[in-house]
Amino acid sequence: MSTLTVLTLVPSDSDRLPKALESVSWADVLFCVIDSRASQETIDLVHQYTDQAPVHEYVNAASQRNWALPQIQTEWTLVLDADEWVSEALAARIREIIQDPASADGYNILRHSYFLGKLIRYCGWHRDYNLRLFRTAKGKYLDKRVHSKVVIEGRVDKIKDVMYHNTYRSFEEYFDTFQRFTTWGAQDAYERGKRAALRDIILRPVHRFLKMYFWDRGFLDGYHGAVLCGLSACSVFTKYAKLWKIQSDAEQKKA
Repeated sequence: MSTLTVLTLVPSDSDRLPKALESVSWADVLFCVIDSRASQETIDLVHQYTDQAPVHEYVNAASQRNWALPQIQTEWTLVLDADEWVSEALAARIREIIQDPASADGYNILRHSYFLGKLIRYCGWHRDYNLRLFRTAKGKYLDKRVHSKVVIEGRVDKIKDVMYHNTYRSFEEYFDTFQRFTTWGAQDAYERGKRAALRDIILRPVHRFLKMYFWDRGFLDGYHGAVLCGLSACSVFTKYAKLWKIQSDAEQKKA
């Protein structure tokens, strides 16, 4: 019989964690990697659900998961963030998949997300698939600071049953992540050889807003959709502005 480990990275503040772990209480192993900056209260909370909860210094999600994967002993791994949870339909589908010898080696799972307390039904978020279920020995995360994806050796399929994501509940949460992700995104882009032209700084944010708000029908999400599309455009602008600053500083050092 195939077995499953749920891998969850526990941040320093994890008040949404209980809902995540309770949604996968049926799994064989809950493996929680705790941020070394986490409070004792957070550590105690995790231990209410699992004893497999090492504390490890957080650099980024990719490095944290790559550190954890070699320690997982089960055939299958499901990656679940601390602010996500699995629907009953998805739980049943995962249990079917891991017991089927003909299953693929990895699965993209449909994720529906909340923004400022509202479930976003458009803006492009309605077709947000993430590769989260895979045979443990077949997966490894790309070495990227932000939005790293797991690379699978083998066949990848899709699951349409839903996992949920309780994303930013306030502007404070959004802009805390905004600062880190735009900086990391700019650094990753620079290291890949990307350089910011003036057209990137001006046109890319406009394109992002128009795509999300009109093409992806973000206007149907009302005020929440308008705010989300605007913030997403601002994120694109800031990432490319930071990329321009990185390359400008590098050029000055060479001069």
